[in-house]
Amino acid sequence: MKLALRKARLIAHLLHGMWIVATRFPKASAEARHTLNREWSLKMLRLCGMQLVVHNDSARLDRGVLVVANHISWIDIYVINAWRPTPFVSKAEIRQWPVVGWLAQQLDTVFIQREKRSDAKRIMHELSDRLGAGELMCVFPEGTTSNGLTLLPFHANMFQAAVSASAPVQPLCIMYEDAHGRQSTAPAYIDDLTLADSLNMLLRGGPLTAHVYVGAPLAPGADRRTLAAEAEGVIGMALREMQRGMARSGAAIAASISSPSSSDASNASPALIEPIDQSGRSA
Repeated sequence: MKLALRKARLIAHLLHGMWIVATRFPKASAEARHTLNREWSLKMLRLCGMQLVVHNDSARLDRGVLVVANHISWIDIYVINAWRPTPFVSKAEIRQWPVVGWLAQQLDTVFIQREKRSDAKRIMHELSDRLGAGELMCVFPEGTTSNGLTLLPFHANMFQAAVSASAPVQPLCIMYEDAHGRQSTAPAYIDDLTLADSLNMLLRGGPLTAHVYVGAPLAPGADRRTLAAEAEGVIGMALREMQRGMARSGAAIAASISSPSSSDASNASPALIEPIDQSGRSA
């Protein structure tokens, strides 16, 4: 399919998302919103020529948990929402992006001005309150995007929200694979790339598979730095194992990753797969 046509379909899908949020969300239950968000996000991935594979989904918590993930691209948000819709903490600049910024705001995204120290404290208190009320939140503790081949150091600040709310932390590892079974950096939104350039690279790099490994929940403990180091360790181990095991089945990958709370992977579940073709239709 020609690149221009695929972009046109993506724009139409984004506009359809605005219509859904504006007309259906106000009267929908929380569960219905969850379903609408997940279905819309899955189609977004399909239109990008991407399938989703989730490993160890049996470890997932659905209430009062701080999800922390490595960060590669703007598409990570739709990958996570296709897995399980979760509000995010995001840089304030995204609020100004056309369509995408409006959608993010309507979906309870918390925007942070990173250059303001006081804003980080405000966000931490808001996260703590929301976690304490049983809500979900997702943060990217690297603080910026990378090429996904390795992790950047995790910042501990936002982990204080989980400590303050006595809420567990769920590590999430994201990795992209190309059609040849190799790790792909095509989705990476890094350096001086514009959003348009990043979209072109993503579409031209397909078909792709987005792998998501769901780590076992971590107890909050009393120290945010220790908690951040534990989460970084789990995600780093998951990334290395998936890099070594892309040719293996999802169940084998999940079984090979040891959680910090267990020496075996007896609770690992088979991979959940959303297959697609390059046109964006379900296979």
